[in-house]
Amino acid sequence: MALSSKDYFGWDAIISYILVIIPVTAWILGAVTRLMEGKIVAGILRLIGLGFIMWILDIVFMFAKNQHICRILDI
Repeated sequence: MALSSKDYFGWDAIISYILVIIPVTAWILGAVTRLMEGKIVAGILRLIGLGFIMWILDIVFMFAKNQHICRILDI
């Protein structure tokens, strides 16, 4: 399984769907995913101010966009 094909480290779909529903894990894994992509500002914003909003968007995107989290900020 390629790491770049899906978010949350390329894990299985069922595991990713369960993890995105849990707020704390979604915030942490979303931030880690963005930091691994080299998007430091986006990763930090996921951990602080925009956590709840991004969590809701991640749930929608994860189910609608085939396991990809929301990417609004590209820096």
